[in-house]
Amino acid sequence: MPMTTQQLLQILPNAGPQAGIFVSALSAAMGKYQITTPARSAAFIAQVGHESAQLTAVVENLNYSAQALQKTWPSRFSAEVASACARQPEKIANIAYASRMGNGALGSGDGWKYRGRGLIQVTGKSNYQKCGDALGMDLITKPELLQEPANAAMSAAWFWYANGLNALADAGDLQSITRKINGGLNGYADRAEIYERALKVLG
Repeated sequence: MPMTTQQLLQILPNAGPQAGIFVSALSAAMGKYQITTPARSAAFIAQVGHESAQLTAVVENLNYSAQALQKTWPSRFSAEVASACARQPEKIANIAYASRMGNGALGSGDGWKYRGRGLIQVTGKSNYQKCGDALGMDLITKPELLQEPANAAMSAAWFWYANGLNALADAGDLQSITRKINGGLNGYADRAEIYERALKVLG
């Protein structure tokens, strides 16, 4: 049964009007990628809820301080580079993401062009290519398509399915799911809290 706006707001109370905008997009995406049981749905909403600041952000926020840059990407930002780039999102993206994930070198601008977008941030040219192929869209030419609610939700559900996260959700393994999405356990307490709420609302 598709989720209602009211249920979504119970799970993500800070979503506000975005809940109404995203509810049908999420239901369609979840239906397509078999995220249909309460356990799968709760785990998925917990992750997209955390990653998107409760549906309010579909583009990566790269407005870092010098200190945060050194902490987040120690190999990419020396003290000197970090202080020169602090609070300049485009510069930060181009340095942080240059020459990896299919992106070109620093001067290509690919880091900024293919920064994280969607409800589970698709990042890097090669991931945009894979996602675009799966969804039948030209995301290389038009990466901003991932900012539209339907595509933001569908890209997240595609990533979830492609990474075998339904099986981890069936096992209730929120930590492993978080590692697959985040690379670590950043924000785990928030993800777990949303998950518990979602299980109550959807269960």
